[in-house]
Amino acid sequence: MKKLKNEKELVKKAITIGVAYCEKRGAVQFEETDSAHEKIEYIYRMLVHDKLIQPLPEVEVSQQSMRHKLALWASKQKL
Repeated sequence: MKKLKNEKELVKKAITIGVAYCEKRGAVQFEETDSAHEKIEYIYRMLVHDKLIQPLPEVEVSQQSMRHKLALWASKQKL
């Protein structure tokens, strides 16, 4: 897994877009006290469920790999 040049910014963008997507879908209501780790995992699982991203093999699922997957997803989103 090659790290993206601006992965940190893309992860922030992915969290912003992902939170809006999940809340608009009516699946969850995030709170201010929710950690970034919780949001990343929930957004990743929701996008996999909705077949918007390819799932990682279950043995490879980690916080870092989910962050990378979301960064790739965010890089393809148009705002």
